[in-house]
Amino acid sequence: MEEAKRPLVIEIGKRLRPLVDGVVARNSDVPNDPVLDPADFPFTATLRDNWRAIRDEAEAVARVPDDVPALDEISPDHAGIAPAGMWRSFFLWGYGYPVPENLARCPRTAALVEAIPDLNSAFFSILKPGTHIPDHRGVTKGLITCHLGLIVPKTGDCRMRVHDSIVRWREGETLMFDDTYRHEVWNDSGETRVILLIQTKRPARFPGNLIAGAFLWGVKRTPFVKEARANIAKWDEGLKAIEAERNAA
Repeated sequence: MEEAKRPLVIEIGKRLRPLVDGVVARNSDVPNDPVLDPADFPFTATLRDNWRAIRDEAEAVARVPDDVPALDEISPDHAGIAPAGMWRSFFLWGYGYPVPENLARCPRTAALVEAIPDLNSAFFSILKPGTHIPDHRGVTKGLITCHLGLIVPKTGDCRMRVHDSIVRWREGETLMFDDTYRHEVWNDSGETRVILLIQTKRPARFPGNLIAGAFLWGVKRTPFVKEARANIAKWDEGLKAIEAERNAA
């Protein structure tokens, strides 16, 4: 039954998105540039100050990369942009919902992200060597994306294009951008890249904040998000079984 709803959801979302994005852009309290200044987002300073503690927990999670679900397994709708098994995502918060089991595995990171105002999503984004995430865009201008560099390849070229700007991650530094601009990612190295990816609501005035909030409320209740939450829960159950077997051995 849900599969039958998907085309209607897509059609409605596509029709509403330009209107929503326009209202939000006109009432934004931060610039509408593709790449933004982290100084406009006070929470980024706390992330930078604590990046090593976050990195330590990310390293523990990513020690066996295949224990972390691929994004295309969590959200099949990402299959078109996420090469199978190459882009892995350990969700702490997803689409406005916490993932209690994963938060418990990363208590320091959990406390830091839960203090971020208007948090929508938080996850360790793990990009395997040689991965290319092709050109794509995000769902709504009502969200701003933050990347905190945790493990960045020392050789090769690991980079992201946002609109017409090329940016590169640095360990302990934050990148802020509007993912409704077309963007793509390359890990042209022999090493794995790990970042903490945060999405928060864009600071905006009335009526932009109201419109963006209503749109996000609807997104959270779509079959897409319900399916992703179910897949995260299913993966966590499988990870518990794997961990139990390892501990028993």
